[in-house]
Amino acid sequence: MASPIPRGLRQVLQKNPNDIVILSSLRTPVTRAKKGGFKDSYPEELLANVLRATLEANPKLDPALIEDVAIGSVLQELGGAKAGRMAQIHAGFPSTVPFHTINRQCSSGLAAITTVANGIRAGAINVGIGGGMESMTRNYGSRAIPTVLWPELKESHSKDSRDCIMPMGITSENVAARYGVNRADQDTFAAESHKKATAAQNSGLFDSEIVPVKTLSFDPENPETPPREIEVTKDDGIRPNISVEKMASLKPAFSATGTSTAGNSSQVSDGAAAALLMRRSTATELGLSSSIKARWVGSSVAGCAPDEMGVGPAVAIPKLLETLGMGVSDVGIWEINEAFASQALYCTRKLGIDEARVNPKGGAIAIGHPLGATGARQLATLLPEMERSGLEVGVVSMCIGTGMGMAGMFVRE
Repeated sequence: MASPIPRGLRQVLQKNPNDIVILSSLRTPVTRAKKGGFKDSYPEELLANVLRATLEANPKLDPALIEDVAIGSVLQELGGAKAGRMAQIHAGFPSTVPFHTINRQCSSGLAAITTVANGIRAGAINVGIGGGMESMTRNYGSRAIPTVLWPELKESHSKDSRDCIMPMGITSENVAARYGVNRADQDTFAAESHKKATAAQNSGLFDSEIVPVKTLSFDPENPETPPREIEVTKDDGIRPNISVEKMASLKPAFSATGTSTAGNSSQVSDGAAAALLMRRSTATELGLSSSIKARWVGSSVAGCAPDEMGVGPAVAIPKLLETLGMGVSDVGIWEINEAFASQALYCTRKLGIDEARVNPKGGAIAIGHPLGATGARQLATLLPEMERSGLEVGVVSMCIGTGMGMAGMFVRE
């Protein structure tokens, strides 16, 4: 006799007209900052491509019916608000469709999707797009602006206040030291990320989620030469020949005695992603029910100590599961952002998650971590894998700089 389905899971799996459903979830390739295919591209250029592709993927939807667009953006001037709005209109959206950007650092893409979903749940809108964009090539470390402008904060009596500006690499070292995540395990985890992503890329499993992008590329050796047009179709940070031995040969990147290296940390990257969401009853009215791929169930955000910000998923995921009356065993697949191998391993172990169910097609160590786009990129990777594997429930989660974590749950149709 089959075991009864737990109440929380049973409720999550039920369909109703007010569900927030996802009709498409797409992304650009993710490329290496300053070296990859998008080294000469603009973040708003990447956004325009993925927004245009979203309209093309949903030809029966009148763009004028989209009631809000929220885009995660971390590093761009003014959060990319002006350039993003221009890109949205350039992509074919009427000017009547509003636009805004969101910055919750590494969770910005998921935060944008959640904002749109909550707007639909509250009845404020019926159709919206959530996503993210980032060019770390153009905006990462490029402006010499003081991190803290108010001198009093630098002398604050609060350690947590001061730790908000601690370098991310040092927070990774803290997690590894405090929770016993050794170098060998980090290197093995990182090599496995590349191995899984290589297998997925070689099998064409990323193709359905990726929007090819035509862009200009300049020759750095001959800056006077006119740029040539290229088409970027694949993630270019994945290393097919990486091994644990090669990982082990790398020097620590943040502390001479540390365990975090350039190889077992996420890549600095460029990319964009977007998801189309609407109320199920609206999809039915518009004749779009057959296009529904999944539904958003809920999201949670939680805080943690800034000096170990990488533990964020270990506090956000339990909060999400408790809210929904579910347990870890009710989730079939996990996309936990690999900001650092140290924190991804710690969170997986702390929560008792089967590592085989985490990032089965690789994560940010191999694919890359374009900050504002990552949460939406994770969703674009999650949904096709849920369909391929027949799994019903998936969770996207990540740590957030300054000490937070976020998690969102999605159910396959």
